[in-house]
Amino acid sequence: MLASLGRTGRLYRLWWPHVDFPQHVDEIRTGLKLDHSTSGTVWFDDGDDGWQHRIAYVPHTNIVQVRAEHPSFPLAVEQTDYAVPGQDFLVRAYKIDNRSAEPLSFTFVWYASFRIEESALYNTTLFDETNDAMVHYRHRYFFAVGSDRECVGFQCGSSREQAEHAWLNGNDIDMQPDGALVWRIEELQPGESFVLPVYIAAGHNRQEALDALAHAKSRSVSEWRERTTDDWHQYLRDANRAPAGVDPAIAEAYERSLLTFRLMADERTGSLLAAPEPDEQFSRCGGYAYCWGRDAAFITTALNKSGLTSVSEKFYEWALSAQEPDGSWQQRHYHDGSLAPSWGLQIDEGASVIWGMWQLYEHNRDAAFAERMWPAVAKGAAFLAGYIDEETGLPLPSMDLWEERKAEHTYSAAAVCGGLRAAASFAELKHETGLAGRWRDVADRIAASIESLCWNEDAGSFYRGLKLKVDGGVYAHAAAQGLEGKAGRTAKGYEHYELRHDPIVDISLLGVSIPFNVLPAEHPYMQRTADTIAGLLHVEGVGGIKRYENDGYIGGNPWILTTLWLAQYRVRNGQLAEAYALLQWAAAHRTETGLLPEQIDRVTGEPAWIVPLTWSHAMFVLTVSMLEEAGYWAK
Repeated sequence: MLASLGRTGRLYRLWWPHVDFPQHVDEIRTGLKLDHSTSGTVWFDDGDDGWQHRIAYVPHTNIVQVRAEHPSFPLAVEQTDYAVPGQDFLVRAYKIDNRSAEPLSFTFVWYASFRIEESALYNTTLFDETNDAMVHYRHRYFFAVGSDRECVGFQCGSSREQAEHAWLNGNDIDMQPDGALVWRIEELQPGESFVLPVYIAAGHNRQEALDALAHAKSRSVSEWRERTTDDWHQYLRDANRAPAGVDPAIAEAYERSLLTFRLMADERTGSLLAAPEPDEQFSRCGGYAYCWGRDAAFITTALNKSGLTSVSEKFYEWALSAQEPDGSWQQRHYHDGSLAPSWGLQIDEGASVIWGMWQLYEHNRDAAFAERMWPAVAKGAAFLAGYIDEETGLPLPSMDLWEERKAEHTYSAAAVCGGLRAAASFAELKHETGLAGRWRDVADRIAASIESLCWNEDAGSFYRGLKLKVDGGVYAHAAAQGLEGKAGRTAKGYEHYELRHDPIVDISLLGVSIPFNVLPAEHPYMQRTADTIAGLLHVEGVGGIKRYENDGYIGGNPWILTTLWLAQYRVRNGQLAEAYALLQWAAAHRTETGLLPEQIDRVTGEPAWIVPLTWSHAMFVLTVSMLEEAGYWAK
């Protein structure tokens, strides 16, 4: 179970039984109604109306606390949210403080509108009086809401307006997605507190959800919190901590990254989530609730460095189920292994999976793991080796890692080279010398083509790619400027245009060295490319590195992962001080809860777009690990 909260503590999204899909919540609100007050329910999770909020993770855990106070309201609320490991319920505990000089009686108001399976259609809400629970359900997903304290009122369906005044009509069932509950607190004395836990329990049928709720109620909320705290502490004890001597901000961001990895790992399947998707309309983020093999390869390598290899291994066991019959891995998947919406093949995805498998094997030398991976590696490498343009020696055109253009991309070629070399190493373990030699030959040809065909001397950088597919208008404009290209028709007679080179400078060009080691970091081409990137892609004012020249996505903000990509190259090239400065920039641009976003607003310097992005956290851990291995903190 995964939940997404805003900074006022409002719960926006709830995923179960996988952390990617489906999502079930439309809106959950919490408020207080003072006796003898004519103002109605006061919603303390409101970001306006004078309420002040402080949000933070409880140190060394994924337990979230929000303190809500209002200068003219006599009650303050400390809200604590956590999913209990191994259980199918979420705990929301509300500690209400009487800050006045008088005893206070009041009503606690809970309003919930579910959107089960991400649909507002055919939801049903009912009140189960025997179990004192509100049940929301649709199809095979049931959610039971209740507390260890009996509620005093309820309403199923059309309850938003009544919740504003805590006057609920007792309707016990409705084919509407919303419902409300109220609890009474009598005579809370000045300076005293009252704790009301509310549990959201899930099941695939009504009885499962009610049983999960009954289990939640069977123990005190303090016991659940202690158990959850102990679990997170043990998780961190099992991991490698930040190096001794690092700045506190670096150590905190490193630990938060480790904690975030577990939130993004699906315990049922082993799949890894790129990011939770809080906005399915994509007005403030972009569709991230899937598993990308490329992201996962970076994430698992970071997990390896963190000592969390069991999470990596579980991912690669999952990856076996997502491989296509032809040996490829497609762009992205749901966590149940099914194919997610796609822009088409990204050849680097499957290459990255094979490369990542070898990184894990090199880390722990588990022969049984290599044996289990071998059939998928052999099929995957055969696909990669067969997906080669005989004219260039590079992989045939596919979508780039940003999913924006089709070409024979330099980064994709580097990934395929890395994947084939990893596959050859697996083949050598199996004494398959013929396969190992064949795959290394293809990889070596790719490496030679990158060095000879993809270098742009005029720009002091690699070309982003060759044979860039464009539309007719772009092609005509390029031709007028004297750029080389080719026009023709497809087998079905459609017009096809391509440019010989894609000259745009892109951070992913560092992939030739980091992480795929096609060319060493000290190669003059790599050094010049990195310096060109640092000059052209640096964002003035706010700092950081954007993805590529003239990046139009969300205005061309700097990204955390791109900035850390340059940092990793600097480490590999021996420029440790420059690398550390970039790492500090990333740590300084965390959210107030310590999470790393995808982007930083180029004007305000505030976190932008999706939060958290697991790839950002992986790059942070990898950069710290590389600096440690280079002896930076040993000085």
